[in-house]
Amino acid sequence: MPPLSLTIVIPALNAADRLPACLAAIQGADILLVDGGSVDDSRALAAAAGATVLTTPKGRGSQLAAGAAAAQGEWLLFLHADTVLSANWRKTVEIFAASPENHWKAGYFRLAFDDDTPALRRIAGSANWRSRVLGLPYGDQGLLIRRDFLAKLGGYRPIPLMEDVDLARRIGRHRLVALDAVATTSATRYRAGATQRVLRNLGCLALYFLGVPPTRFARLYR
Repeated sequence: MPPLSLTIVIPALNAADRLPACLAAIQGADILLVDGGSVDDSRALAAAAGATVLTTPKGRGSQLAAGAAAAQGEWLLFLHADTVLSANWRKTVEIFAASPENHWKAGYFRLAFDDDTPALRRIAGSANWRSRVLGLPYGDQGLLIRRDFLAKLGGYRPIPLMEDVDLARRIGRHRLVALDAVATTSATRYRAGATQRVLRNLGCLALYFLGVPPTRFARLYR
């Protein structure tokens, strides 16, 4: 199997508390941190870990687009700064990328939280069901895609919210594949009220599908 040409693109904004664990799990990979103007140690931590650091205006959609344009790999893995991949992530990615039939598909990881309470297990389970049945993985689950396929789809759009859903819809449910590895993401935003957070997420998703521009409801999400 030839060496995999892969760049991991991580959008970040004041992520210094979670970023070290994310970087440690992917140590040795070609990493590009796209920083949206952090005032903490995010850029310094990434540079110390051997990552290339790119600074752009904040906004996850625009940061992801900038990262895709600057990345050198044939394959791109987009990963949130508060997400830690399981130890088998590299082998799983290599197997997926080696198959020619996956060159026009995209992969995502199974979601888990760093908090094993029943409520969060249910939320993770519903997210994995949504991804598998509806073809709507969120950015917390990562996205593995070939550079030329992403370009053909038009790339990430510079929108403030729902950039992951927007791209997943263009990829299409039948071209999205669940990878046999786990992305464990921070549960911090759910600890203040998991039910309220889920309802807020569903409300934003409904507004998006009704055609409301993400700029109109980004404040509700935050």
